[in-house]
Amino acid sequence: MQKTSLVWVFNLILGFSLVVFACQKQTEELNSSTEKLAEEEADGMYPYKRLSSYGFFKGQLNQLQPAPNVLLYQPASSLFTDYALKTRFIFFPEGEKAQLVANELEFPEGTVIIKNFYYPIDFRDPDGDRRIIETRLMVNSSKGWEAFPYIWNESQTDAVLKVVGGQTEVRFVDYSGKDQVINYLIPNKNQCKTCHNKSEEMAPIGVKVKHLNNDLDFGSGKINQLTHWTSLDKLEGFEEKSDHPAMINYEDSTLPLNDRAMAYLDINCAHCHSAEGPASTSGLFLTYDQTDPMKLGVNKTPVAAGIGAGKFKFDVAPGNADESIMTHRMNSNQVGVAMPELGRTTIHKEGVALIRDWINSMKP
Repeated sequence: MQKTSLVWVFNLILGFSLVVFACQKQTEELNSSTEKLAEEEADGMYPYKRLSSYGFFKGQLNQLQPAPNVLLYQPASSLFTDYALKTRFIFFPEGEKAQLVANELEFPEGTVIIKNFYYPIDFRDPDGDRRIIETRLMVNSSKGWEAFPYIWNESQTDAVLKVVGGQTEVRFVDYSGKDQVINYLIPNKNQCKTCHNKSEEMAPIGVKVKHLNNDLDFGSGKINQLTHWTSLDKLEGFEEKSDHPAMINYEDSTLPLNDRAMAYLDINCAHCHSAEGPASTSGLFLTYDQTDPMKLGVNKTPVAAGIGAGKFKFDVAPGNADESIMTHRMNSNQVGVAMPELGRTTIHKEGVALIRDWINSMKP
């Protein structure tokens, strides 16, 4: 009996010691991981684990108030991403500036493009409560442009780097007062190049001259964005707006239908469907300045659309949007059919309506 008690006590002490040892080891590993993270975030090297470590925003992080050297920007037309709203900023390294050469913006090493994706709780009150889903950074490093996705936590206090991407359910009230649910997909690091691809090199989409050569209110009235950058000594080579291409906002229904349609196709499709994009072999070039009917898909049979073409013959059947492959693919969520291939899980009804009207306005 005494021997049994001693064995029981011994086992109890041994078990307790093992638990303590395991806890100590776990704590040491956690401290080591934290110290390693602190070292990573103090060495000035990208990418940091947490968005807050960059210091792009001052005050409460989720207010997205830019720090000095972080400038607001907004392209004339916005790429559709499951109805998410976006705020965009660009960070210039101290003393550095962009150069405008032959209508192309060249950014210094260390430039960071910052795009925040969020949903208002109620779209009828866009300035009310909101949920920020992700922040995507594009960093112009010594290796060229690199993309890093950051996913915001539930408490909206910070965002953490997730190179594998992710998904989350988003609920909101739309403009008509209806409840909506979206399974929002966050691309992984490698998928970013699918769209941000220029001659097989990673490249920005929205910070181009044609997208930024328009007015924006920076707090003291509207001014041309590139003029504003120039006044802050962040851009060299821009003089007059009329000397450079400028795109319009496709959502402005007061503007000509053709211009609106071309603006929509440019921002949503032309990063792939252009001479330097991954879809260059398609022969379908959808840039804002494109005027060749064949390159716009008018009466053009696709090179290789597979199931994407459905039962239709032409990319664009003039006067007949219902017989056009372009609207067919825009109006689908089916893998292998839907266009764009990435960036949305829902159909952009307003975008489809715009392109339908454009195609139907063409003379057969």
